[in-house]
Amino acid sequence: MPRNGYYSGPVSDHFDGARFHSPGQRSPDRSLRDLLRWQREGVRAKARWPKNVPITPTTPPPHSKLPRLTMVGHASVLIQVAGLNLLTDPVWSDRASPLSFLGPKRVTAPGIDFDKLPQIDAVLLSHNHYDHLDVATLRRLEAKHNPLMVMPLGTDATVRKGVKTARIACADWNDRVALSPDVSVSLTPANHWSSRGFQDRRMALWSGFWIHSPPAQIWFAGDTGYGDGRIFHDIRRRHGAPEIALIPIGAYEPRWFMSDQHVAPEESVRIFNDVGAQQALGFHWGTFQLTDEAREAPKDLLRTSVAAAGIAPDRFTAFGPGDVHAEE
Repeated sequence: MPRNGYYSGPVSDHFDGARFHSPGQRSPDRSLRDLLRWQREGVRAKARWPKNVPITPTTPPPHSKLPRLTMVGHASVLIQVAGLNLLTDPVWSDRASPLSFLGPKRVTAPGIDFDKLPQIDAVLLSHNHYDHLDVATLRRLEAKHNPLMVMPLGTDATVRKGVKTARIACADWNDRVALSPDVSVSLTPANHWSSRGFQDRRMALWSGFWIHSPPAQIWFAGDTGYGDGRIFHDIRRRHGAPEIALIPIGAYEPRWFMSDQHVAPEESVRIFNDVGAQQALGFHWGTFQLTDEAREAPKDLLRTSVAAAGIAPDRFTAFGPGDVHAEE
C-alpha cells in the first residue's frame, strides 16, 4: 500500500487506508495513455479562447444579513450571509498552476479587487487542485484577514506547509463545522479526486459545502462528476432543498476524459433538480481554460439545457466575474 503523506486515519467507506474514493462510482483516474490521447486529439479539437475578456469588478458591502453572492471567477465566490463573509476556493493569482510562468492563465480579472474585499471570516476549500487551492492567495488572506480555513481531510497538509500560521478546521464528509453561533457548514460528498503532484492522487479528500444559516441554506457543490446521481439525492435527504445552489458547469470536454470528474451543463441541470434548488448559479467556467470547449460554450449549453428541462431561465444562470446575486 502506498504511503499517504497527507492524511492518516481509520478506514471508511470512502478511504481505504491510503487513498480516498467515491463509493460505488466509476474512478476518475486516467492513465498516461489517456492523457497523451487527449493532448494529441486536443491539437485539433481545442477551442481558442480570447486572451482577455473585460469585466467590471464589484465592490461588495462590509456585511449582509440576507444572502449576497459575488463571483470572483472560476470557483472563487464571495458569500455574504448572516453578517459573515465567506470565500470559496479563492484564487487571485494569474495562473492556476504551481508555476508563475506556465499553466492556465486567467482571461478575466477577478470580479472583486483583492484590496476591496470585506473582512473575510472563513475560507472554504473544496480540494487541493491548483485552480481551487492557491497558496499565494491563501497567504495574502491570512496576512490581511486571518480567516478560519475549512477543508476536507488531508487538504490541511498543503495549507499548513504553505501558510504556517493558518487557522484550520479539517473535516470529513457530512461533518459540521461552526462558523458563528448561528452559521455552520457541512462538508458534502462529490465525485472528484485530488493531487498536487504525480504520485499523490486521491490522498486528500474533496468535498462541497452546505452553509446552514438563518436567512438561507446555500450549497456550494465543489468539483464533481454526476455518476449515478446517488450523492445528490443523499444531500437532499440530509439537508433539504437549498435556497441557493452553486453548481459547476464548465471544464467538461472531451467527455470521454472528463465525465467522471466534471459535469457538463445538462448534468448540472440534473443536479439542480435532484437537490430541489430554488435558485442556482453556474460556476467553474470562463476564467481559466482547462479543457477543450469554447469559453462561452458552458453558458450557451446551460441556457439550452435549462429550457429543455422546462425550468424558468432566471432560476439557473451562468455566474460570471463581477456578477452579483442578492436576495431581497
